[in-house]
Amino acid sequence: AFILTPVLSENQMKEAVEKIKNVLSGCNAKIVNEEYWGLRKLAYPIEGKSTGFYCLLEFEAEPTTIATLETQYRRDEKVIRYLTTKLDKFAIEYSAKRRSLKSKEKEA
Repeated sequence: AFILTPVLSENQMKEAVEKIKNVLSGCNAKIVNEEYWGLRKLAYPIEGKSTGFYCLLEFEAEPTTIATLETQYRRDEKVIRYLTTKLDKFAIEYSAKRRSLKSKEKEA
């Protein structure tokens, strides 16, 4: 998950997300799920900003990919916060159920 600065246009936000996805695909990572949560209020101000674009990318990759990804997060001035976590087997099952429920809701 990462938060992009709120001063970006829609196109700039999509370009920033594509840049992150290109880093992942360059490291042979498989993107399982991507969600855009939109512009949300931050829990506390970051760099004088009280809102940000929230994005979530779920992916499968080698552990060495994480260092490359987090380096890219730090270099990109559009990213104001990020969090990379490893899912255990229960979280993976929950995530799969959540994705299937969302796809069923979209179909209905």
